[in-house]
Amino acid sequence: MHEKYMRLAIEEAKKGEGFANPNPLVGAVIVKKNKILGIGYHKKYGENHAEINAILNAKKKKNNIENATIYVNLEPCSHYGKTPPCADAIIKNKFKRVVIGCLDSNKKVAGNGIKKLREAKIEVIENILEEECRKLNEVFFHYINSKKPFMVMKYAMTVDGKIATVSGKSKWITSEKAREHAHYLRKKYSAIMVGINTIIEDNPTLNCRIKDNNKNPTRIILDSDLKINLKSNICKTSKDIKTYIATIKSNKNSYKIKKLKYLGIEIIETSAKNKKVNLKELIKILGEEKNIDSVLIEGGSILHASLLEEKLIDKALIYIAPKIFGGLNAKTPISGEGIKEIEKAIKLIDGNIEKIGEDLFMEYYLKY
Repeated sequence: MHEKYMRLAIEEAKKGEGFANPNPLVGAVIVKKNKILGIGYHKKYGENHAEINAILNAKKKKNNIENATIYVNLEPCSHYGKTPPCADAIIKNKFKRVVIGCLDSNKKVAGNGIKKLREAKIEVIENILEEECRKLNEVFFHYINSKKPFMVMKYAMTVDGKIATVSGKSKWITSEKAREHAHYLRKKYSAIMVGINTIIEDNPTLNCRIKDNNKNPTRIILDSDLKINLKSNICKTSKDIKTYIATIKSNKNSYKIKKLKYLGIEIIETSAKNKKVNLKELIKILGEEKNIDSVLIEGGSILHASLLEEKLIDKALIYIAPKIFGGLNAKTPISGEGIKEIEKAIKLIDGNIEKIGEDLFMEYYLKY
């Protein structure tokens, strides 16, 4: 029975994807005598937490929640942040039981919510669907403990490992369903990152084209030499979509920088590493100064290779289309020098494979 309501809390929590960050995804379900009295989720950073929204939902329906059970996928907070502690609200409303999916690894909470509830004589049941609850908030747990964004590499390729034909054509490798799924990822993660070659070759907008969606990811363009065309789609839309261009401090093109800033683009400068943007330095800035908790990396192959060489990618999302392009010079998803010994290969672990439309979608974590 606990698993049934916890799954409902997880599904409710997912409604906050793309809006709750950098806060965790949390859903709450209030139950008494096998009847759902209230339900809620954390809708947006700075607004009510899931437990409060579930309580308000129950009261709006005029349901009596005294001695009820509340299911929540993450340990209720016990500290004052943007909002008051949820543990206090649970105690105040005289809940009988709290069922929790997983503990919070945030040092501000770290078991304190459970401790406060038990001191108030409320029964606490822990670790229901713990693995699923932890995966749901993998971005939050990674960011809160490292202050670095969760880095996700995404690409689509043919079964023979090509991301374009020998003539450079890549529209479209995957099916419409797979492309729709890819736009859902742009909504899910806080930012999207590409190298300047992708901008020059494809002139993308890098927005999220999901119906009824009003949220676009922050765009991060790596452009060491400031090659970006001021008439590109990125520049045309930069007043509407938050955009960073990362370049090197030694870049002397002050005129271009001034023009980009006028267009609403923020410039991030790092030291140079091999005459390119220092990736480790950039990621530190994104996490600590820009409060970006997750980045979806969409190429190109040079950027993928550079990030892998620095061991900066946490997860890989790969679409494989049932097509063959062939061609010795057709582009592959990852360039660079590559490895010489099989034993030194980067391993993909804890994987999951599903079918989306006619394509395969692979989800793996990286082990260096």
